[in-house]
Amino acid sequence: MATQSVAAVRVNRWLILAGFALLTASTQWLWLAYASITTQTHHIMAVSEAAVGDLAGIFPLVYVILALPAGRWLDARFARALGLGAALTGVGALLRLAGPSSFGWALTGQFLASAGQPFVLNSITKIAARYFPAGERTMAVSVGSVALFAGILAAVLSGGPLLDSGGLTLLLQVQAGVAVVAAVWVLAVARAPAAFPDDPSVAVSLRWLRGDRFMWLLAGLLFVGMGVFNAAATWLDSILTHFGHGGASGPLIAVMTVAGIAGGALLPGIVAARNQRRGMLEIAVLVTAAAFALIAGVHNPVFGGAVLFAAGFFLLAGLPVVLDWSELHAGPERAGGASGFLLLSGNLGGVVLVLIVEAVIGNPYLSLAALSVACLAALALAVRLPARGAAVSREGRSP
Repeated sequence: MATQSVAAVRVNRWLILAGFALLTASTQWLWLAYASITTQTHHIMAVSEAAVGDLAGIFPLVYVILALPAGRWLDARFARALGLGAALTGVGALLRLAGPSSFGWALTGQFLASAGQPFVLNSITKIAARYFPAGERTMAVSVGSVALFAGILAAVLSGGPLLDSGGLTLLLQVQAGVAVVAAVWVLAVARAPAAFPDDPSVAVSLRWLRGDRFMWLLAGLLFVGMGVFNAAATWLDSILTHFGHGGASGPLIAVMTVAGIAGGALLPGIVAARNQRRGMLEIAVLVTAAAFALIAGVHNPVFGGAVLFAAGFFLLAGLPVVLDWSELHAGPERAGGASGFLLLSGNLGGVVLVLIVEAVIGNPYLSLAALSVACLAALALAVRLPARGAAVSREGRSP
């Protein structure tokens, strides 16, 4: 009977991954629910624009607090931890409907959904390791990571149209509908037995992270990579306004995100097969540094879209590459803790780099230079990663 259950999981692994990807996308959609309609929302809720911005700011703050405990719990009790994350996401989305124009209900819903996010995002590599054979795990990690960008894109593109069509009520209903479907889907499949169980002899303590140089290098890269993207998304409008093209920022961020979805879908499998992960990460930070330097020199939205597409294609694809590499290094038994540590670093980078750019936002050239310099600092970390041929073989240690 147990053998039949595992065989069924292997057959249904794509169904499990699809539900998880939808839930992952939902967390990002809920995170940025009000970001693209800040001005309209502050009028509807009768609060300041800063207060509306705080509704999105809750997510990275809570993530920083819960990332490591959530990762450790996922390694110890995967089904319960992911189930809790799914439930919190769905309930948080529903609570906002209790008062669509109420800041209090929005705040409560965002807090609950943000508490579920670490359990969901830290599961990206665990889903791949539990249900997919070695040769398919890079692809499974890519799907989970690309779902993040898809959720961000959905938030950016749908906010205005849904608000115009049916106000905050319609917007929150659509988001809640998707989140609840995803949560129920994941709750139904999360208890499926692992097709590739963890080794029970491996301790799930987080102590191993303290002296692991490789993981700290990857964390530094995500600190910069996610930080640069968040800073660009936050301040590009102000930067381009100085150049007379402020209205172009939304479409340009969308272009960068679409490019990231394409890169995240295509590049991780290619670089994994050729064992060129370090080379791809080096290219990502160099291309991104060059992109912001070029935007400083050429103030044309079409040109800016072209260089940001190139930057997004490589930079955002770095997330699945890093997460996949971390699972390969740490092993399936510690994948949740490894992901939590890395994504914690990425979220911290998002806060720090946003503040750094804010300090010089009055000068667009200094703002763009700060982003480029951050990418060059990441290059110094990337070159210290194992070169081609130095990585562990997943096929050599997987069941």
